[in-house]
Amino acid sequence: MQIQVVKSKIHRVKLTQTELHYVGSITIDETLMEAANLIENERVQVVNINNGERLETYVIRGERNSGIICLNGPAARKGAVGDMVIVISYASMDFEEAKKFKPFLVYPGENNRLIS
Repeated sequence: MQIQVVKSKIHRVKLTQTELHYVGSITIDETLMEAANLIENERVQVVNINNGERLETYVIRGERNSGIICLNGPAARKGAVGDMVIVISYASMDFEEAKKFKPFLVYPGENNRLIS
C-alpha cells in the first residue's frame, strides 16, 4: 500500500512579491529550496495563513539568499505581499517506509532567511 506523506515544508514565510502577469507557479529562494529538499518544477501546496487560501502549483528557483517568495500567475490573486504562507510538498511511499520517514522541515527567520 502506498500513502501520501509530507516530504518537505517551509513554515511561515512572508510573500515578498506577487506577479499576476506570469505563466504561473511560486518562486522560492534557492537556499530555502535546498534546505527543504525541494526541486524546481516540484508540485507544492501553498497555504496562506492570513486569508485561509490553499492552492497547488509548482516551484521555480529564485535567487539564492534573496528571501524571495513570489506567487506568480493566477496564484498571485491568492495572497498579498506580507502574507504568511506555508509551502508543503508530499511524497508517495510504502506504508512501512512512511512510518520511518522524516520530512524536511524548514522554519525561516526574519526576511525569509535560514536561522543558523
